[in-house]
Amino acid sequence: MTVLSVNVNKIAWLRNAREGGTPDVLWAAATIIEAGAAGITVHPRPDQRHIRPADVHDLAAFLRAHPAIEFNIEGNPFSGPRDNGYPGFDALIEAAKPAQATLVPDADNQLTSDHGWDLSGDNDRLAAAIARYQALGARVSLFMDPDFDQIERARGLGADRIELYTGPFADAAADFGVTAEETRAHYDRYLAAARHATQLGLGVNAGHDLDLENLVLFRRITEVAEVSIGHALISDALKMGLASAVRAYLDVIAGA
Repeated sequence: MTVLSVNVNKIAWLRNAREGGTPDVLWAAATIIEAGAAGITVHPRPDQRHIRPADVHDLAAFLRAHPAIEFNIEGNPFSGPRDNGYPGFDALIEAAKPAQATLVPDADNQLTSDHGWDLSGDNDRLAAAIARYQALGARVSLFMDPDFDQIERARGLGADRIELYTGPFADAAADFGVTAEETRAHYDRYLAAARHATQLGLGVNAGHDLDLENLVLFRRITEVAEVSIGHALISDALKMGLASAVRAYLDVIAGA
């Protein structure tokens, strides 16, 4: 069955707006875990606009008391140290030792993740990063578009999983409706990609703009081991409360 990992970036983003301690990221993580989620995801960007290195360290320490809950750290493996105190992605993985490292090809100034890796060139540095994080105990997932050739290249680099970038599917569902032919065409593409990855021996995660409406369809892709959801879930939490929002997503995933 697909499990839910909740991205808490937006909790930190709201806290940072006032540079205080409210809302508390650790409180959010505890609430999410109590509500039944299987994991906590963070994407600490070099500009520190939301999750910061201190949050990564605090969450890692907190989650050691919850060994059944997976810690997933997303980011660009080529992001090195910055003058603002960001220590580099390598240093965060080495210190936190997450269960999963999801590698994303983001630029520093990118608003949000909006494409998967293009693995058609020289990938020696990426292969080395994958091996380095695996040696630290992390399962490594590559953020990918639903492209068969690219997925095969991810397998060749030694990745354990891929995370399918679901933005185009979510956009179609928002523009045309979940039951529309256009949305179904995107769904079929993701279904085929997930099955292809599974046949290659890769695990499959998915995420980006999944919400309570489009997840009703996407959850039918049983090859997906994990969905990572942040923005939509935290937005829903403003209306229904954080714990209730987590449970609502779990209900949809379970087909309730």
